[in-house]
Amino acid sequence: MQFHLNGFKPGDPDISEPAGQGAAPRADALPGEVDILIVGSGPTGLTLATQLAAFPDLKTCIVEQKPGPLRLGQADGIACRTVEMFEAFDFSQRVLKEAYWVNETSFWKPDDAQRDRIARSGRIQDTEDGLSEFPHVILNQARVHDFYLDVMRNAPSRLEPHYSRRLLDLAVAQAPAGGAPTHPVTARFERTDPGHEGQIETVRARFAVGCDGAHSAVRKSLGRALHGESANQAWGVMDVLAITDFPDIRIKSAIHSASEGSVLIIPREGGYLVRLYIELDKLNENERVASRQITSDRLIAAAQRILHPYTLDVKEVAWWSVYEIGQRLCDKFDDVPEQEEHARLPRVFIAGDACHTHSPKAGQGMNVSMQDGFNLGWKLAAVLRGQSTPQILHTYSKERQTVAKELIDFDREFAKMFSAAPKDPSRDDSEGIDPAEFQRYFVKQGRFTAGTETRYYPSVISAEPTHQELALGLVIGMRFHSAPVIRLADAKPMHLGHAVKADGRWRVFAFADAADPAASSSAIGELCRFLGESEHSPVRKYTPAGADADAVIDVRAVFQQAHRALALEAMPAFLLPRKGRYGLIDYEKMFCPDLKTGQDIFDLRGIDRRRGCVVIVRPDQYVAHVLPLDAHAELAGFFDGFMVEAD
Repeated sequence: MQFHLNGFKPGDPDISEPAGQGAAPRADALPGEVDILIVGSGPTGLTLATQLAAFPDLKTCIVEQKPGPLRLGQADGIACRTVEMFEAFDFSQRVLKEAYWVNETSFWKPDDAQRDRIARSGRIQDTEDGLSEFPHVILNQARVHDFYLDVMRNAPSRLEPHYSRRLLDLAVAQAPAGGAPTHPVTARFERTDPGHEGQIETVRARFAVGCDGAHSAVRKSLGRALHGESANQAWGVMDVLAITDFPDIRIKSAIHSASEGSVLIIPREGGYLVRLYIELDKLNENERVASRQITSDRLIAAAQRILHPYTLDVKEVAWWSVYEIGQRLCDKFDDVPEQEEHARLPRVFIAGDACHTHSPKAGQGMNVSMQDGFNLGWKLAAVLRGQSTPQILHTYSKERQTVAKELIDFDREFAKMFSAAPKDPSRDDSEGIDPAEFQRYFVKQGRFTAGTETRYYPSVISAEPTHQELALGLVIGMRFHSAPVIRLADAKPMHLGHAVKADGRWRVFAFADAADPAASSSAIGELCRFLGESEHSPVRKYTPAGADADAVIDVRAVFQQAHRALALEAMPAFLLPRKGRYGLIDYEKMFCPDLKTGQDIFDLRGIDRRRGCVVIVRPDQYVAHVLPLDAHAELAGFFDGFMVEAD
């Protein structure tokens, strides 16, 4: 963590200096004009807003229909990849401290000898070793909201949501003959808070994002709809405090009974609370679950039958709900028809449940939705701040709709297998799912459910894998898979990926060849001279005058030698940049392998030791390109494809 760059400041370093002379108090009324209007303050909207809050030169407004912050959330599963993202927002440790860690998963099926009883059929590690430096965890969605809101309040823009506003309508003005309007999106809201009921407020925005859930008013304003189907299967979910003799109550457990249905047990944070996903009866065609008038007592009774011979004595129900399994997807995640992309730029986007819905049992909904917001936020900021061409906004729908489609295909198969009755091994004609097959499927899909299998295909911001062999473990289009390193200046052990923060900056990681990096003729030395001195350098071309050298593109180097074998003062001066009002030296740009533990990043990530490489990482932690160290022209050409030269 770096602070005191522009002078010593006492107090909490997580609280940024407010923009200007001090943060203006949030006006009770909505602002008339903004750069970005976010509708909905669920996990998607808050991810987006938190990223945009880092830019005090952007005017962001987030509006929520509810009367205040969420206090009891529905979602709770947090994938490994999501915790990696939380690290970029600097609250991963808060999550890990409070959350339940999913270390193992157990599987239960009907006892072969007495099928009205359940018996454990397997127990496995939840995620494979080395998949991420972070675990799969469980934490109430409301606490995730709290952490985002804290970051927003402490950010330079001091951003907070406006509550008790219902979106009435949203429209996008078409460009007149005289040119496009600066704020083409117009949204009208009705206030619902006491003392202001019925008041209408109008906001004009340069861009708007609908993060307002499955019944999204923003999506409807675009004339778009969710397409898909219902499985006609009802499930109940409840968070309970209970006394039970079921031995795996503190282990994530998938339980299939012979004839009473299935239960998924998810232990919750705090050591006592547990969540139960309970299979209910099939629904008739066109029947809605609300018509069944299901009560919490019915859910408890169903869970007790499934768990037989074990007992479940529920002392308190903290929250419960019922839902229907369905998988639905919007055909596009912005307001531009595909055939008009060459002529129009998107002005309105939808994200999260507004554009994809599915069952909650695989724990993917909140995770994928937050990644929607993370994908879009930096792109909007880059365009509005004049750093990137507006064409990069087209990549949002393309990238995230592909991910959503893969999720829905997975969820359809997973939900079908979970709801299927287990086969009876004593009958050759028995239908249903083999419990061993279900367990194998769970293991096979482990990387997908951990969120680490997402891959963005080639685009203007994701290159072709021409030189992928130089870093086989850092795959273009996939998330930057972090690994342990030692920081050269202070010998601090850390993860390299934790240098990538949610601040809108691109990262260029230069992995050195085996030559002495202090030699002026070394490939690292030549690269640093190009980046620091050449008129073609993307660092020089795209960094505004007067800004720190790493304000737009943050360059860091990883050497092969042990940290004690290198002299800091002999390293290229470009890697010791002077920054801030006093020209202080940033000593945190150089790293070495963690040879003491044997976790050498060059071996862990398959980096070519003889040639080294350059790895370009997007602001959302995804690998954009892998290049040879001496491919200076290709490096410059990649950024030239979408960046705007600074004045």
